[in-house]
Amino acid sequence: MKVLALGAHPDDIEIFMFGTLAAYAAQGAELTFAIATDGAKGGKGDPSVLARVRREEAAAAAALLGATPRFLDFPDGGLVADAALIGSLKTLIRETGANLVITHAPNDYHADHRALSDGVRIAASFAVPVLHADTMGGTGFSPTHYVDISAYRDVKTQAIRAHRSQMPEQYIDRARVQNEFRAGQCNGVAGSLAEAFRFEPTFPFADIRALLPPAPPVRPVMPQTKIVSDAG
Repeated sequence: MKVLALGAHPDDIEIFMFGTLAAYAAQGAELTFAIATDGAKGGKGDPSVLARVRREEAAAAAALLGATPRFLDFPDGGLVADAALIGSLKTLIRETGANLVITHAPNDYHADHRALSDGVRIAASFAVPVLHADTMGGTGFSPTHYVDISAYRDVKTQAIRAHRSQMPEQYIDRARVQNEFRAGQCNGVAGSLAEAFRFEPTFPFADIRALLPPAPPVRPVMPQTKIVSDAG
């Protein structure tokens, strides 16, 4: 199993899909992390210095799963689904031989996320299925698949925290709340976490359940009732 994870910025993979990638790593999958932009606008100061720092942070996070990120180095904040991006993505898909690509949802909050999503859809064509990660805050997102990441909460936190230049605690909190909510949608036990995804079937890919790590276990819904006695 070969999985290609594509994020627009150096910390996107960690925030939106790292728990699932950790689940894949535990299954022995071959992971490729790819980052579309240089991340140079993700803070104040010299853009070239920030871009270098963010590459180092991304490499440290990916190393937690034994992966080495690939950088497409398009300008941060100016990503468009043009011939240059689509060509780079086609080459990446071909070189990795991916069985599945995971990237941003087409309606996510950042323009770079939306552009990357559009570019991946075109580049993937009918070569490989594309799975869309949850949006920021789950806004406008209707999941079709869930992955149980309860066992990988610590490594996901470590990965987000590796991005020290981005004030990572805010994203750790956001991700935890969202992952708790997604687990709750599956009637998960207290404290469980899940990442949510959406798959839009396109020929020849109609069903990708066999390509995904386990979903949260299904639990029966048991009504809570109070025992009332006549005593007293």
